[in-house]
Amino acid sequence: MATMNVSLPDLMKEWVEEQIKTGHYSNASDYVRDLIRRDQEYHDRRETLVKALIAGENSGVSDHSLEDIWQSVKARHGLDV
Repeated sequence: MATMNVSLPDLMKEWVEEQIKTGHYSNASDYVRDLIRRDQEYHDRRETLVKALIAGENSGVSDHSLEDIWQSVKARHGLDV
């Protein structure tokens, strides 16, 4: 595993130390790795969303009204129709 040194302002260092005290993280490296994993997941989800939006935009204009689409979504998810 590679090592990386990071400089933090005092307030950020205190924040990291508080997160470790909660018991959710064993040390600062564990906390930073979790933040990086979450950031990677966020970017992956965002990229998926952007691709879906582009695909939707490229699919053309729908013959369905917004109300038709909304009713279909609610019915699919068992919401009050």
